[in-house]
Amino acid sequence: MNYRHGFHAGNFADVLKHAMLARVLQHLAAKPTPYRVIDTHAGVGRYDLGSEEALRTHEWKDGIARLDRSPLPAAAEALLEPYRTALSAIRAEHGANAYPGSPWFCRHAMRPFDRLIAAELHPPTYRKLAEVLARDARCKALAIDGWTALRANIPPKERRGLVLIDPPFEDKEEFATLAQQFIAAHRKWPTGIYMLWYPIKDRRAAATMLDDVLEAGIGRLLRLEIDVDRPEAAGGLGATGLLIANPPWKLAEEAEILLPALTERLAQGQRPRYLCEPIRPDG
Repeated sequence: MNYRHGFHAGNFADVLKHAMLARVLQHLAAKPTPYRVIDTHAGVGRYDLGSEEALRTHEWKDGIARLDRSPLPAAAEALLEPYRTALSAIRAEHGANAYPGSPWFCRHAMRPFDRLIAAELHPPTYRKLAEVLARDARCKALAIDGWTALRANIPPKERRGLVLIDPPFEDKEEFATLAQQFIAAHRKWPTGIYMLWYPIKDRRAAATMLDDVLEAGIGRLLRLEIDVDRPEAAGGLGATGLLIANPPWKLAEEAEILLPALTERLAQGQRPRYLCEPIRPDG
């Protein structure tokens, strides 16, 4: 799967990933001490839903556009508030077609003393990312392989924070690489929060990744998935997931409220489903 993000920005997978990212960032900010985010595959940081790429697929119409129509039920909407606030801020600054990438969500949530490392290897993408982050001294864009950036920046000097791993899945071995790199990183920094995003087109590959992580003895995991039941004739991605290590307290409870509402709103077929599964929560 070649997940060139300009074609997919604002789709249902982004909604899940960024809604939960915004929740994790809010939990990190609840403590007075600084934190650091390491975004291993950062992308450009800001997307234009009116661009040629976005208009070629129109995936955002079954993602963020559905959330724009009306509020979710009150309890879910309250949890979505940090996501909505960041979205409103980027639209106010860059226009109604702007959609934030993960570095932008992080920058928006950070306090003056928090920090972001955003890695992007692809030269044209890196240049756009560097431009997005250029005026913010809290943020550093690195033109470097994401896995190298991960190894070089953990544990951070703040000793608390988040690693967001969102690779492009251009290589058929990406799931295996994701598991290997996460396991190695966790051994080096076992107390950090890790968010691993993955597409679900090959359920066996996703299951093997999880088995590898469990066999490595990693505990305190939260597995979140949404399947929007996209019609096969439509092609493209129909399901996505997040594997979160060391999830903040009550994040699983929040996901149990938020995911059903998102799944209902984002459904494309008659049998959508969601999964919220704490794994070894006391591990």
